Amino acid sequence: MTAIRFKLLIIFLVFFCSFFCARAQELNWTEVQPGIWKGQTGKVENYDLIKASGAEPFTEGLQKLPKTDFPIGKEAIKTQIIDGKTYLRLPLEKGEQIYGLGLNFQTIHQRGKVLRLHVDHFGGKDNGRTHAPVPFYVSSKGYGIFINTSRYIDIYVGTAVRKDSNHAGEAKDRNTDKAWTSRPYSDAVEILVAAQGLEFFVFSGPKPLDAIKRYNLFFGGGPLPPRWGLGFTQRVKSLYTAADVEKEVEEFKQKGYPLDFIGLEPGWQSKSYPCTFEWDKGRYPDPKSFVTGLLNKGVRLNLWTNPYISPDASFYQKILPFTGSHTVWSGVVPDLQTTQARDILFGQMQKDQVSLGVSGYKIDEVDGYDHYLWPDVATFPSGISAEQMRQTYGVLMQRYSTEMFKKLNQRTYGLVRASNAGANSFPYVIYDDYYNHEDFITALINSGYSGVLWTPEVRASKNPEEWLRRMQTVIFSPMAMINAWSSSTKPWSFPEVALQVKEMALLRMEMMPYWYSEFAKYHFEGLPPFRGMSLEDGFSAEAVKIKNKTNLEDNPYEEALTKEIKDQYMAGENLLVAPLFTGQKSRKVVLPKGKWYDFFTGAYAGDGEVITVEPGLDKIPVYVKDGGIIPMMKARLNAPRGNEKTDLEIRYYGTAPGKYTLYDDDGESYNYEKGQYSFREIQVALSGGVLKGSIADAPKGKPNTIGKIVFKQMTKP
Repeated sequence: MTAIRFKLLIIFLVFFCSFFCARAQELNWTEVQPGIWKGQTGKVENYDLIKASGAEPFTEGLQKLPKTDFPIGKEAIKTQIIDGKTYLRLPLEKGEQIYGLGLNFQTIHQRGKVLRLHVDHFGGKDNGRTHAPVPFYVSSKGYGIFINTSRYIDIYVGTAVRKDSNHAGEAKDRNTDKAWTSRPYSDAVEILVAAQGLEFFVFSGPKPLDAIKRYNLFFGGGPLPPRWGLGFTQRVKSLYTAADVEKEVEEFKQKGYPLDFIGLEPGWQSKSYPCTFEWDKGRYPDPKSFVTGLLNKGVRLNLWTNPYISPDASFYQKILPFTGSHTVWSGVVPDLQTTQARDILFGQMQKDQVSLGVSGYKIDEVDGYDHYLWPDVATFPSGISAEQMRQTYGVLMQRYSTEMFKKLNQRTYGLVRASNAGANSFPYVIYDDYYNHEDFITALINSGYSGVLWTPEVRASKNPEEWLRRMQTVIFSPMAMINAWSSSTKPWSFPEVALQVKEMALLRMEMMPYWYSEFAKYHFEGLPPFRGMSLEDGFSAEAVKIKNKTNLEDNPYEEALTKEIKDQYMAGENLLVAPLFTGQKSRKVVLPKGKWYDFFTGAYAGDGEVITVEPGLDKIPVYVKDGGIIPMMKARLNAPRGNEKTDLEIRYYGTAPGKYTLYDDDGESYNYEKGQYSFREIQVALSGGVLKGSIADAPKGKPNTIGKIVFKQMTKP
């Protein structure tokens, strides 16, 4: 071989390996916010989850969190380019548990899982294909990791062992060694992304909940819904007419059931699947009068849609050049990364619906089913790949529909079938077509680890017991909703439990001051309003006492630890909710350390122990921390209107001195972003057995919607 040929061969081999061989990559680190570090390697793509969402950090909230050091060893974080893909390896200690990685329905613990994070409908198995495959996880060691890519992500959560691992272990003989296991200890989370570079973020704690707060605040904080969004909502049958809706609204009022917003399903449009985004003039001949009439009764309107444009839409030809190569149900897919498609689509929504007074949307079919959504070979005018569009389409719909209402200084609250990281601040709640009650509660718990909201909606039931049990859980969720698009069910559909359902629906309204304050903490502090027990102080393995023990093992708390706690959760700062499901007469509840009291009666329930409860059909087990304060208002059929004053009853539980921060603003506009809000501290204590309570004065020049206040001692001396 000549010298020239040899040199050419060397150059070729260097060039080949630079693109195709595995090679270690340098990691560059930057602290981008207090307690948040960005790691970057290789050539980072231009389109990612942060850019898709347009989210910006809520710096004021982040600066209030404790200062911390980098939470894990940087030297243990490794990156490589392998076959044109970026490989990321993060350390995983013994005894460390991983939470998050999207909206999972059946599992809380993610260690030992192999996932492909891919926007899709939930298909009955937690495998990463879900409505919100958020690439963020939080460790029981008190830190969080977010992978900022709009690609599908393969993630191995402590499932494989490298031969160069410091904890590789010894090979065991399965024939003779009883300690042999098919799942040897793995000391890493390994991630693979189909891109030649990657950006990711490390969030410090010191506690896991602190890492989640930082993550939420990094994306602007959680949403602050309007007060009416936290009331009660009914979605009516698909082909209802204006007269049908008006009749149903009147029935709610006459029967004394609360109602804050009505949801119209596909029949409001002249054509759907794909959609025209135009009113059906047969069913809704005068949309303006219809919407105005409902608003005058204190009822808002939410409209179902999907974003696939029918050839019969008046703006079809106009939007056609700005759509993807493939259709959905023979409707075109707007490329929401082009300003032209956005202006046309959301311009139509604003002109034909929002300008009439429509208050929100239910955005359907942006999640999955490969047989009808666009394939990964599809192309879009903006140049965004089909894969990346799939991962972010729900985020884009949330982003630009929210902006539409924000321009009018009107808050909205709606539903969406798909989301992802970055959408934390958007006022949308995820739902789907799945209908397993137990899994709905697991999803509600998981939502708190991933910066999304989820509703365990009610549709239909086989019997009165199931109906009431489902209704009890939606009351303690982000959206109290019956979705009757197919079943045409009403709250009173089962006369045997109609009174109990009404009591629960009215309880939702009574608790509005509490829910509103908890969502404010989500926005300003990053604290998820619904979250898993692992994030609660005092939830540890030290409790050994048992109350009402029936057929339990000697140490039921140990049993509880080895199994996932996926059927009880924290609702706001002070409440622990433990639902019962159809057929259950009793259940175990794991109480964290500290005294807990029954929400309904104020009676002592336990302290750091496992209790067995038999609440009967009429009650859902709910418990309040010692010193817990729950601000309530009188039951009413509609949420307070903007700046309307309401009287409060401050309920106090236990015997310990209590503090609570009550939030207040006008309840409808975005003026809180301009400082038009207040947090008022409530203090309650017992002095010689006598209840003493106080609330801070409303700051001058700030909204004040609080009328008369009374304090109520729930726990009897």
